[in-house]
Amino acid sequence: MSTKTRSSQTGETAVSSRISTPATLEKPNKDASPSHDPQVMEVRNKEDSGSGVDDAPTEEPSTGGFTLLMTVTALAMSMFLVSLDMTIVATAIPKITDEFGGIEDEGWYGSAFFITLGSFQAAWGKAYKYFPLKTSFLLSIFLFEVGSLICGVAPNSLALCIGRAITGVGGAGISSGAFTIIALSAPPKQRPAYIGILGASYGVAAAIGPLVGGAFTTNITWRWCFYINLPIGGLAAGIILFFYRPPPPLPFLDTPLKEKLLQMDLVGTLILVSALVCYVLALQWGGISLSWGDSKVIGTLVGFVVLLAVYAIVQWVQKERAAMIGRLFRRNVVVMMIYIDLLAGTFFLLVYYLPIYFQVVSGVSAAQSGIRNLPLILAQSVSTVISGVTLSKFGYPQPFLLVGGVLTAIGSGLLYTLEVNTGSGKWIGYQLLAGIGIGWCFQVPVVTAQASVAPEDLPSVTAMVLTVQTLGGSVFVSAGQSAMVNVLLKNLRSETSTVDAVKVAMTGATELRQKFSSAQMPFILTAYMNGLQAAFLVAVVASSVATVVCLATRWIKFSGQTTAAAAA
Repeated sequence: MSTKTRSSQTGETAVSSRISTPATLEKPNKDASPSHDPQVMEVRNKEDSGSGVDDAPTEEPSTGGFTLLMTVTALAMSMFLVSLDMTIVATAIPKITDEFGGIEDEGWYGSAFFITLGSFQAAWGKAYKYFPLKTSFLLSIFLFEVGSLICGVAPNSLALCIGRAITGVGGAGISSGAFTIIALSAPPKQRPAYIGILGASYGVAAAIGPLVGGAFTTNITWRWCFYINLPIGGLAAGIILFFYRPPPPLPFLDTPLKEKLLQMDLVGTLILVSALVCYVLALQWGGISLSWGDSKVIGTLVGFVVLLAVYAIVQWVQKERAAMIGRLFRRNVVVMMIYIDLLAGTFFLLVYYLPIYFQVVSGVSAAQSGIRNLPLILAQSVSTVISGVTLSKFGYPQPFLLVGGVLTAIGSGLLYTLEVNTGSGKWIGYQLLAGIGIGWCFQVPVVTAQASVAPEDLPSVTAMVLTVQTLGGSVFVSAGQSAMVNVLLKNLRSETSTVDAVKVAMTGATELRQKFSSAQMPFILTAYMNGLQAAFLVAVVASSVATVVCLATRWIKFSGQTTAAAAA
């Protein structure tokens, strides 16, 4: 099957590409990328700029049977570790700050990981396009393992933050690579089911992270929150090394090294990292340690906006070299990016703040709060797998997006109604509803976006979607944290307050009942509940907007053929 590439920098000519392609769509659209299906080309030969094609059939994926099973297992293990690192540190932070003597850096133990995890997704997407797929994926696991080792042996806070940042860079490569490998290895009809497995692994790990972190911190040492990555990551790398058979290489592997590095848009990545640092700092300071009108807060917010604008300009100027390639911003790709950003934000808000509700308001331990979070975990995981299998048979992604968004919004809205004395029946049922909704639609945006581009753009568009998905977690968790703490402090500083607001804010969640009298606790719990409701409200708004956004999705249907697809 011949494909004419469209890189203005490298000037590649028509080449042979023999890889598995995204699922075809029954009704391709004129604004899609050039299709290699002769029937589609016949309809659109006057609308596209024209690329020569032939009628050669597309080969089936080179990975199948036991080999594909082992590959998917290794990818699920790798995704499990990346997702686990998103939340495992949450319950370990108090012990870490005790050992390193201060809380001034505690916000960065999570942010350093999230920022690099999200910012480097697109760069890795380009790496998988211009460098050998198998070697690049193994390199991403290596960086993840190195970062984990640095975290485990860190002698001070700075070393831990550096280790978390390196882990995030490796994790970005694992996330982007896992979906790319699935897209190029699994038959299109089965692809949603396999991506559903990755989604289930992702969801389970993110949700049980606090439980695992609490267990390690309490029974062994917090350093095992990072050591645990070493044997599992090593096993996953070994399976990929010996079992994974990559498809025939893309023609872009022959591109000069300098051009490959330029294509990865590392300058744009650094600008994006800088913008996110400004955003996190502004929300960490605003209304908490500094007033919203303070020059530092205003300066960081302005810096965030300006850097985002610069990033957008750089992406526009870079064209094919950009991390966010302009020609890939078709209707469905844009809608899917917005949708997954909002949905991921909702998911991580619930994962982070439900344990706080259980620990502070209900007074249970970190481990017990993880157990009480199981309804959300199990519902999300089971729903993701069922959704993947069902989508493979049904073929239409739009109903999955709509139903999942509606259920998530309703479940989040019900969680917003939680009170100090809410019974277990309600918080279990509310979590189940939200978890089913999130799982039902969590992986659909990736498959839909992949079906919208030509095969050589699969790594890039996958990375673009995963970038906004990860940044959704970082952006909305920070927003939820700011909302919760601001409302909490406002309540604690009210005229009727009889407690020291600063003392409450500096007291660990499990120590409130030891540091304050029984007469003070009802007021403190009410203030905490109001703060948590503010965080849950952010989740309600995000999931509701996502539901509305998905209505803009162009109706498509996946088919079982393996011809190249392209639709908006």
